[in-house]
Amino acid sequence: MKASNTTVRQRVFAALEVPSIVAVPVVLALCAVTGVQAAAGLTLLVVVLCVALFLASYETSRPALRQVMPASTLAALAAAGRILFAPIPDVKPVSAVAIVAGATLGRREGFMVGALAALVSNFFFGQGVWTPWQMYAWGLVGYLAGVLGEHGLLERRGVLYAYGFLSALMYGLILNGWYVIGYVEPITWPTVIAAYAAGLPWDCLHGAATVGFLAAIWIPWGARIRHAVAKYGL
Repeated sequence: MKASNTTVRQRVFAALEVPSIVAVPVVLALCAVTGVQAAAGLTLLVVVLCVALFLASYETSRPALRQVMPASTLAALAAAGRILFAPIPDVKPVSAVAIVAGATLGRREGFMVGALAALVSNFFFGQGVWTPWQMYAWGLVGYLAGVLGEHGLLERRGVLYAYGFLSALMYGLILNGWYVIGYVEPITWPTVIAAYAAGLPWDCLHGAATVGFLAAIWIPWGARIRHAVAKYGL
């Protein structure tokens, strides 16, 4: 009976993954368009619930230690890399590492690597209401890399680099959306465009850096991770 209940929970969490991911940008856009009061709090609640669902889903799957170690190691490396490159604005390896994790370990592990890297590194940079948004955004980068990896699309170097660059723009789209909801008043097309335009150069720098990091780590890291997956049956 206990095993049956665990299986049911796993299926429920798996079924909620995509709706929870989609809910975040949908609620964010609706709040911006409709001018809902307390939109910042509402959108923060939705993103926290999404991240919490993924954490609960991963815990419910009860992965063995040999399955946890690769994701944990990559998350730690991504966090350390973000701290190491702290003096250079928006030049961070987190997106690249999350993409490698998603493509080689799977979509759920990709999300966990991106989310945990944001959480852990923010013990250095400072925790705040932005942390769940960064966890979601970098988690989404890894999750979508897992989806693309399942279809073999990231084996094409052009697709890999294009996704690396676009993933940084997606990250900026989400974080800038949170900024607009929480700090821009009034929310009008001119103010929204101005907010996104101000962040675009930094998002492009983030994208270029992600492509550079992918060029450096994709082959050596990917080969070692795939070897470990095959050897230990991860």
